[in-house]
Amino acid sequence: MKSNYKAMVLSCMDPRFQPIVFNFLKKKKLTGRYSSFTIAGASLGVTNKKFKKWHKTFWDNIETSIKLHHIKKLIVINHRDCGAAKIINGKKIFSNDIETHIHSDVPCMHVLMPRRHGYLFLKDRGLQIS
Repeated sequence: MKSNYKAMVLSCMDPRFQPIVFNFLKKKKLTGRYSSFTIAGASLGVTNKKFKKWHKTFWDNIETSIKLHHIKKLIVINHRDCGAAKIINGKKIFSNDIETHIHSDVPCMHVLMPRRHGYLFLKDRGLQIS
């Protein structure tokens, strides 16, 4: 049986973000064609040491999606005004520049994916909550 699934989508649990992600994926004609992993901070939640206990859950889920849905792509969707980035930053001053730095400090997604799953294509997206 040929799989009609295209990807796993890693996105943030922020309620403000859900309609934006849904509409983005609908526009890309992916409705019903992806598995979803939604967690605080999206890529931050599955890579940053502050959330280390969550990492295995993500990798177990992506392994399952590969086995069951035969996905070939991971689409990572991050956003601005991220609560997880604020948690990572701690009680220090928080700004757009600091948030950008925290999110850009996630190239480990690009490093981890090929090492674990060389056949998955990683597509990284950032969407704005208006």
